[in-house]
Amino acid sequence: MRIIHLISGGDVGGAKTHVLSLLHGLNQTETVQLVCFMEGPFAQEARDLGIPVTVITGRNPIYVCRQVAELIRQKQFQIIHCHGSRANMIGAMLHKTLTVPVVTTVHSDYRLDYLGRFFSRITYGTINKISLRCLDYHIGVSDSMVELLISRGFDPQAMFSIYNGVDFTPVIPIQDRKAYRDQIGLQVPDCGVVFGIAARLSAVKDVGTAIRAFSRVAKEKPDVRLLIAGDGEQAEELKRLAEQTCPEGSVVFAGWVSDMASFYGAIDVNMLTSLSETFPYALTEGARQHLPTIASCVGGVPALIEHGITGLLFEAQDDAGLAKCMKAMAEDPALRKRLAEGLYQKASREFSVEATVERQKAIYQIILCRESRKDGKRKGVLICGAYGKGNAGDDAILEAIIQQMHEIDPDMPLFVLSRTPKETMIRYRIGAIHTFHILKWLKTLKKTKLYINGGGSLIQDVTSSRSLQYYLWNIRLAHWMGNKVLMYGCGIGPVNRPRNRKRAGKVIDQCVDVITLREDNSLQELQQLGVQKPVVKVTADPAILLPPASDDQVESFMLTNGLEPGQAYMLIVLRPWPMVQEKMDAVLNMICYANKKYGLLPVFYALEPKRDLPLAEEMAKRLDLQSYILTAPNVGGIITGLMERMQVVVSMRLHALIFAAGSSARLIGIVYDPKVRNFLDYMGQKHYCDLQDMTEKSLKALLDAAMKEEPQKNTVDSLRQLAHENEIIARNLLEEST
Repeated sequence: MRIIHLISGGDVGGAKTHVLSLLHGLNQTETVQLVCFMEGPFAQEARDLGIPVTVITGRNPIYVCRQVAELIRQKQFQIIHCHGSRANMIGAMLHKTLTVPVVTTVHSDYRLDYLGRFFSRITYGTINKISLRCLDYHIGVSDSMVELLISRGFDPQAMFSIYNGVDFTPVIPIQDRKAYRDQIGLQVPDCGVVFGIAARLSAVKDVGTAIRAFSRVAKEKPDVRLLIAGDGEQAEELKRLAEQTCPEGSVVFAGWVSDMASFYGAIDVNMLTSLSETFPYALTEGARQHLPTIASCVGGVPALIEHGITGLLFEAQDDAGLAKCMKAMAEDPALRKRLAEGLYQKASREFSVEATVERQKAIYQIILCRESRKDGKRKGVLICGAYGKGNAGDDAILEAIIQQMHEIDPDMPLFVLSRTPKETMIRYRIGAIHTFHILKWLKTLKKTKLYINGGGSLIQDVTSSRSLQYYLWNIRLAHWMGNKVLMYGCGIGPVNRPRNRKRAGKVIDQCVDVITLREDNSLQELQQLGVQKPVVKVTADPAILLPPASDDQVESFMLTNGLEPGQAYMLIVLRPWPMVQEKMDAVLNMICYANKKYGLLPVFYALEPKRDLPLAEEMAKRLDLQSYILTAPNVGGIITGLMERMQVVVSMRLHALIFAAGSSARLIGIVYDPKVRNFLDYMGQKHYCDLQDMTEKSLKALLDAAMKEEPQKNTVDSLRQLAHENEIIARNLLEEST
């Protein structure tokens, strides 16, 4: 590949390190050219690394643009890669004159780049805001930066994330531990623990929270110390705060430090207290030195620091929370060692310079592939369902469908109708349209090949006739607009009203190409509706394919919510429904029975938090034993992984049962709707009862029966094979419509 990089040449800090390390790595295998718009240390350091450098100076942007354009034509560069506001402006100008794709890396929040500099903000800042909108592709330094850009209206499908990488070759400090401490005046008792923070002493780094937290810990543990490296406008203010709140000599300000290896070698725990970050080098540099880390849960930090696994997290500005983390580190050398090793292993594996370079190459390949496929033909899929309503079960269906579409084509354009399109775009990095933005999704239907209706039970009128009419109208419209129509891993019915049954049967029969069902009772309902023309196949709910998250991610989620991995738990998933209140005592008594007989601790789980959480809180209050309340995470893999850690899952909600089935967990169903019974019957699962007939005795009997049996892994494997058929059918329809 041939890539030209544009940058002003006056950059410092993280952006400078990122660009130089990236280009140094790319230069080993690709043809790269760095263009700086000023001579200086940046250009010279690049030359020292063997990176080809061209300096084009001049205040006239038109002249500079012409020079860069000529260089691009001469050397036939395939991609223009910009860094920073001036480069973005030149890139936007080149975009109008050349057919070469232009990508920019956004290293920081562009709205804050010129904060406190009024003239620069209204000139350079405004030009940069406009220029960013003119470029083809955007790369955010961390997922949080990508989410910020998407929230401001940038196209999520032209967006990529990358993380700052560090060279994990061991660094030998210039001074040993004792010599460095003596030089800066840090006196540490024999068993003392030194907490360190390296940051600019400015408001956004919030070093004041570190000092206030340390003062709390120092009152109980006089042998702890705090070492602060850095300088900035808050230096004097922070020194006064330390003098007023901390024991004399316990806090040392080292000032600006160039020998970071010696600094990290002198501390025992690395800290970050920032209010805002993309992905700070301070974390990976500390990881390289095998340091345990405490960090504020901001920006891209959680991508590296998983609470209790690779470090400890606290909420920004929460000095009490930070003090709790510091105290835990000070008291437990084994914890420090375990977290340090976990952090080093993850950082060296996922956040090395080599990993960053490989990620950048992959991004370039995707861009070049997309450019080669711009032929004006229909592409992609529009997905319609009950999405963006805060129901983790429905969102898991969407997550699974997206994964299956990406299995067909990793670069396929995907769009979804959602009640909260901005949140959907941020979460899934796909196009999203408001459910009722008719003009926008009509425009999208003109571009797509396939319309997917599903999953879940959309064709029913128990909820309302309006929702049924909405989905039927969408199916008909997608068919009229030339899309293949697939009803995907769905449930059908009940459709009770005669008029609704007639219309549903007619629309589905005339406008749908293929229907895949998640259980065989839905097949009977379709036949009774008079549906004959579409191909119909019984498969399985796509959500059953969601793989569990990594052990580290699941354990971090559990620890963050107060659950100890390895403990025996029972997960209870209820929803507000008629008769639930009068059956509550039966459930509570069964929970106490499970605790006494099997040692299970109850975990109340709100799959749809807005509706389920008040009920969960009410039940937890009525128990005289320890219990936990969880709200569903927004990652389906964590839900599945959590289910694997449960001894038994007791659920009214269908998708909690599907997740439990997908993880081979023992499960007990409480049937409030035919779709729950249909799924359990399809699974061959006998441990369930109707809500209206449920008693304390029947629940205890179901629990005993479930605990005696091993999970039905063979059944789950067969369901997964069936769920894969949804993908095969979608692939065939996309190929037919080519």
